[in-house]
Amino acid sequence: MEARALTPVQEDLLKMFAFDHSDSFAIEIKKVLKNYLLKKIDDETTRLWDEGIFDQKRLDELRHEDLHKS
Repeated sequence: MEARALTPVQEDLLKMFAFDHSDSFAIEIKKVLKNYLLKKIDDETTRLWDEGIFDQKRLDELRHEDLHKS
């Protein structure tokens, strides 16, 4: 297995966890990160929908596509 350096984001997250080892802190951080990422996804899909890049026809096409193929 090849060793890889941490990204700056990973390093920052490790620093955040260094001062508080409680389970409640970890749960809260997970919740904040999840909500942040969900908002980014929602904003982007709304933009794509509003610009006509993503529509119901494309959603129907994706429903029948195997997205796990490489």
